[in-house]
Amino acid sequence: MQRILSSELPAHPCSTVTVAGWVHRRRVLKAVAFLILRDRAGLVQIVVTDPDLRQQLEQLTEETVVEVTGRVTINSAAPLGVEITDPSVRALSAAAAPPPFDLYRPLLTANLPTQLDHASVALRHATRRRAVTAAAAAAQGFRATLDARGFTEIFTPKIVASATESGANVFGIDYFGSPAYLAQSPQFYKQLMVGVFEQVYEVGPVFRAEPHDTARHLAQYTSLDVELGFIDDHRDVMAVLRDVVAGMTDAVADRLTGVKVPEVPAEIPAVHFTTALEIAGAPDDEPDLAPAHERALGEWAVREHGSDFVFVTGYPMRKRPFYTHPEPGRPTHSNSFDLLFRGLEMVTGGQRLHEYADYVAALNGDLTGVETYVEAFRHGMPPHGGFAIGLERFVARLLGATNVREVAVFPRDLHRLTP
Repeated sequence: MQRILSSELPAHPCSTVTVAGWVHRRRVLKAVAFLILRDRAGLVQIVVTDPDLRQQLEQLTEETVVEVTGRVTINSAAPLGVEITDPSVRALSAAAAPPPFDLYRPLLTANLPTQLDHASVALRHATRRRAVTAAAAAAQGFRATLDARGFTEIFTPKIVASATESGANVFGIDYFGSPAYLAQSPQFYKQLMVGVFEQVYEVGPVFRAEPHDTARHLAQYTSLDVELGFIDDHRDVMAVLRDVVAGMTDAVADRLTGVKVPEVPAEIPAVHFTTALEIAGAPDDEPDLAPAHERALGEWAVREHGSDFVFVTGYPMRKRPFYTHPEPGRPTHSNSFDLLFRGLEMVTGGQRLHEYADYVAALNGDLTGVETYVEAFRHGMPPHGGFAIGLERFVARLLGATNVREVAVFPRDLHRLTP
């Protein structure tokens, strides 16, 4: 008999079916036993009245993989309104030991380091599965929104000859006897591909050798990158980003029931960096926004605009990469932006330089290590810009997780290289 999923059971009332999954929980009583089976679609309750089978259930360790064949019986108190009765149970793979923490409880009670030490088991819990599902849905919404606009998905190298952002924050590797690095960003490549397809995006890992030990930083994370040509300035990029974020939140809401996603305003409020410093009560010579400033701006956006999102534009040029386009009339500031989500920087983007002479000037004539990157600008590149979204940070903020590691699959950070 072909296996069906737990979610399909309501469509088979009074039929004999086969389900398979993990022993989620057992309750063995004097006259009856209940086996809760978990598969990728959810939970199903199996009612056991046969004395021999009840005794067999007592020997099954939670997380044992089993196959159950029985009759689908209507019971409004059971998950999905049905349960399986008169079952036969066959163990497919016995668990050698019970899980290190209870997976059937609504919340994982183990501390986060313990969960991460046993990530292959912790990820089976409903809350961790929900985070992974939310990430998958957000990435799907990201792709769907851009596909509908005619963007082309690209796949760029993750082993590079030079650093994209800063030589101090890269992981060096031995590449057949020559030095190489894990890519911090697909920035150079996605810009070059604007010269091919005009509008491109990528979903892939990036690597940052930053010695941060905070709740918001990872050494490897998933970056959702976008670059588009023939723009007037960074505001065109911000408009695309607004639609992308809306597509991502809508996709999560469609995939996950019970998750309340924020409304993305038709026009996200925006403030210039100089004004942002005033709102946050920061000194006017601050070169960047500290976490406390971001939180203050998030509170301001909710209070003044009813928005969980706010753009900060015009960051100082000295805090932006060399390829950033300066703000016309104010060359100390840039045509760049960050998008804050609930008081946390979530997206960085802006307009890029597109003239070869501007790159030569920005690099003071020294093109060492970026010759092949700058070459494209000798052969005609349109005004362009783009942005990058950290997927794990976005999902953590969306679900209210206090630590980005709670939503990452096998996270890598300053201290963790396993599992």
